[in-house]
Amino acid sequence: MFRPLYQLIFKLWGWKIIDHRPADLGPCIYVVAPHTSNWDFLVGLCVRSIARLGNVRYLAKKQLFKPPFGWIFRALGGYPVDRSRNTNLTEQVVHYFRTVPDFALAITPEGTRKRVDKWKTGFWRIAHDAQVPLILSSFDFSRKQVILREPYHVSEDMERDIAWMMEYFSQFKGRNADQGVH
Repeated sequence: MFRPLYQLIFKLWGWKIIDHRPADLGPCIYVVAPHTSNWDFLVGLCVRSIARLGNVRYLAKKQLFKPPFGWIFRALGGYPVDRSRNTNLTEQVVHYFRTVPDFALAITPEGTRKRVDKWKTGFWRIAHDAQVPLILSSFDFSRKQVILREPYHVSEDMERDIAWMMEYFSQFKGRNADQGVH
C-alpha cells in the first residue's frame, strides 16, 4: 500500500537496493548492520516494502510499545522484548519459525545503536535451532545502498560464523560512522 511512497523516499534520498536473494527464499532472518541510528528503522521500512520482503517482523525494546505510539510499532510488525530479564526469547522465536508459515525476522545483532565490540548471539542460535538461513543486510549510508546477500547457512561454529559476519559488515558505514561494527 505504501510502496510508491517508500520508492519515492528512496529516489529522493538517492538510495538503491542491491538484492541477491533467490525468488523462492522462504523463512529467514535478516541480519541488519551496522545499526547506528534511528534512521535505520525508516530505511528498513522502505526496504521491506520496495524489495517485497513480505511481512518481516522485528524485535525492539519493550519501551517503544508503550502508549501513545506503541500501536504503531506493533502495526509495523514489531515484537516487544524485555531485555531486563531472561524470557526464553530464542525458544519463542524458534517456535514461530516452526509454526508460522513464511515467518521472517529482522534483527540488529549489535542489540543497540551504540558502538559494540561483541554482538548478541540470539540471532545465530535462532537460525541454528530453526534451521533457517540468514540474509546479511547492510545499510551503507556512505554509498546509499542496502545490500541483501544470498542466504548464509550457519555452521556448528558460532564464534567463527559471527567473526566472519562482523568482518563482512565492517566494510559498510552506518549513518553515525563512528558507531556500529568495529
